Amino acid sequence: MVCRFETGINQPGQTQLFNSCLFHLIYSIPFLDIISFCFSRLSSTGTMIKLFKVKEKQRELAKNANGKGPVNKQSAGELRLHKDISELNLPKTCTISFPNGKDDLMNFEITIRPDDGYYIGGAFLFSFQVSSIYPHEPPKVKCKTKVYHPNIDLEGNVCLNILREDWKPVLNITTVIYGLYHLFTEPNYEDPLNHDAAAVLRENPKMFQSNVRRAMMGGYVGQTYFQRCM
Repeated sequence: MVCRFETGINQPGQTQLFNSCLFHLIYSIPFLDIISFCFSRLSSTGTMIKLFKVKEKQRELAKNANGKGPVNKQSAGELRLHKDISELNLPKTCTISFPNGKDDLMNFEITIRPDDGYYIGGAFLFSFQVSSIYPHEPPKVKCKTKVYHPNIDLEGNVCLNILREDWKPVLNITTVIYGLYHLFTEPNYEDPLNHDAAAVLRENPKMFQSNVRRAMMGGYVGQTYFQRCM
C-alpha cells in the first residue's frame, strides 16, 4: 500500500527539505516530530523570504518616488527659515508669496504697501534669497520695483543696516520685513545709495515728496523713468 501525502510544496528548496525529513523517518524518528520540525522550518523560510521582499520593495519605492531618489535632509538654514515663516507676524501692509511654489522656501517675495509717509499708496516688491547657512548670514534682499528712494538704488540694492554689519543670528525674517517697511515711512538721507534723492530729501522735503509721487505714478524724475507702482 502506498501512502500519498499532499504537502503543497512546489519549490525545489522546500522539496529537498521535506525529503530530508522523510529520510530521518526511516531511522525511526517519531513521525509527528518529523512533520512538526519540517513545517516549522518551511514556515520560517517562507517568512524570511517575505520579509526580504518587503524590504526590497520599500527600498525600490523610496528610490523611485516621484522619479527621485530618497528625500534629502533639510539643511539647518531651511529648518530655521521654516520656523521663521511659520511664526511670521506681518503687518497688514505686507504680504508674502512664493514664486517657485511653497516647496522652495529659500526664495520668496514680500510686497510692501505703505499706509503712511511719502510712499503711501505705492506697492513695492522685494525678493528674498536665503542661504543654507542662514541665520549665520542675512538673506539677500533686492527691490524689484524701481523706486525713487535715498536708501534704494536704481538697481534695487537696499541700504539697511540689519542686512549688513548689524545682522545677528537672533534676528529673523520678520525683523527684516519691518526694517524694510520702516525705510518707506522714514527714509534716511544720512546713509544713502541714491545720493541725488538723499540730497533732495535733505535740502527740500517738499520737492522730494513731489518727485516720489511723480515716480510712483509713472514718469520721469530728472533723466530716469519710473514705472507706475500705485
